[in-house]
Amino acid sequence: MNNTYTDLVHQTFHFPQEDFRVEDNWLQYNGVDVKALIEKYGTPLKLTYLPKIGQQINKAKKMFDTAFKKHHYEGEYFYCYCTKSSHFSFIVEEALKHNIHLETSYAYDIEIINRLYERRKINKDINIICNGFKQRPYVQRIAKLLNSGFKNVIPVLDNKEELDMYRRSVKVPFKLGIRVAAEEEPSFPFYTSRLGIRPRDILEFYVDKIEGYENKFQLKMLHIFLNKGIKDDIYYWSELNKIVNLYCQLKKICPELDSINIGGGFPIKHSLGFEYDYQFMINEIVSTIKKVCKKSKVPVPNIYTEFGSYTVGESMAHIYSVIAEKVQNDREIWYMIDSSFITTLPDTWGIGEKFLMLPINKWDNEYQRVVLGGITCDSHDYYDSEEHINEVFLPKLNGNGDKDPLYVGFFHTGAYQDQISGYGGIKHCLIPSPQHIIVGHDKNGKLVDWVYAKEQSAQSMLKILGYY
Repeated sequence: MNNTYTDLVHQTFHFPQEDFRVEDNWLQYNGVDVKALIEKYGTPLKLTYLPKIGQQINKAKKMFDTAFKKHHYEGEYFYCYCTKSSHFSFIVEEALKHNIHLETSYAYDIEIINRLYERRKINKDINIICNGFKQRPYVQRIAKLLNSGFKNVIPVLDNKEELDMYRRSVKVPFKLGIRVAAEEEPSFPFYTSRLGIRPRDILEFYVDKIEGYENKFQLKMLHIFLNKGIKDDIYYWSELNKIVNLYCQLKKICPELDSINIGGGFPIKHSLGFEYDYQFMINEIVSTIKKVCKKSKVPVPNIYTEFGSYTVGESMAHIYSVIAEKVQNDREIWYMIDSSFITTLPDTWGIGEKFLMLPINKWDNEYQRVVLGGITCDSHDYYDSEEHINEVFLPKLNGNGDKDPLYVGFFHTGAYQDQISGYGGIKHCLIPSPQHIIVGHDKNGKLVDWVYAKEQSAQSMLKILGYY
């Protein structure tokens, strides 16, 4: 019977694969000698492979170009990077090498834009799509960009009241977008996204508040994003058709409107058994938009995407050592790692995300079913199932006389994990830590309050992210 880990993988998947192969019983990741990195730096370690970012960007651009040619699509395609997936300077600057544009979601993102401009990584012609529910500091920063000559900044209205803030603060003509509030999929606990303006209100809002202000601002973009991502199912195609039909209605009374932003949502590889036909989906998206526009006799729009996880997710890995084996009962064997899932891969316990998990070494050892445990005292600090199967199998620790520890890699972890885990003090979407007020008694027993910590500043976050 073939029961080594190598046998298990070859019996279950097509292997080796583009980014994974085994040499001398050690896993190679995108051609990187992981063994050499472990010997040099130890574990736990986090590995970012920058070339993957450009590979992903160029793959998407090529597929959209192929679809445009196939369907004789006359619009343009714009690839935007969703910065909230990973704000680090080395990530954003690597993505910018491949002629992309940017999407922001909070006020502090605009400080990153300013630093990129100061460092000559971008110029004022770049498209900057400003999403999110916007408080005054965000609007003020957007207005400052527009007033300073960033002519392709497009604030996407999340609500009707937002427009009034731009009217008061922006001194130059500018472009506008509107986010369309999508219906959520049936499994969600609510019916309509909290983000965006209801579709039935948009035509009236345009006529009442935007039409006739062409010298000040123009509606250029409709934006939609679906939480479940771009998937070949009735729900996705229904929502896409709705926004394209709304685009066609608006286009007939708003000739300046020329773009649809379909957001992000391309999945990434979280299993060796991952299958997703990107080219098919892109072909269908382009075909659907063209068909609906042709039926309504309006020109096709430019297409914008905001790929975040797709851009950076597959560029990172987390490597751990198995430091102990604990047999707790007849069915559960625990492999304890030298780190914590809660602090380094929070999506594994926060939303039950499954990452591509493989051993780095011992591929010729027999395998067994295990549960991976972190070293915190929290009972939720564990990982017990892979995406393709509700179990985890790993090599046994001491087969073939091998005295080295078992190393385990979690791959394609590059999106959101650092922000959600609070790496170095950063936060999801760069939302700052609030000011901290202490209330206590003074020496006379009177209640007093004082500031323990001020609200986290943009500069402190940008320093962590490598912009200073």
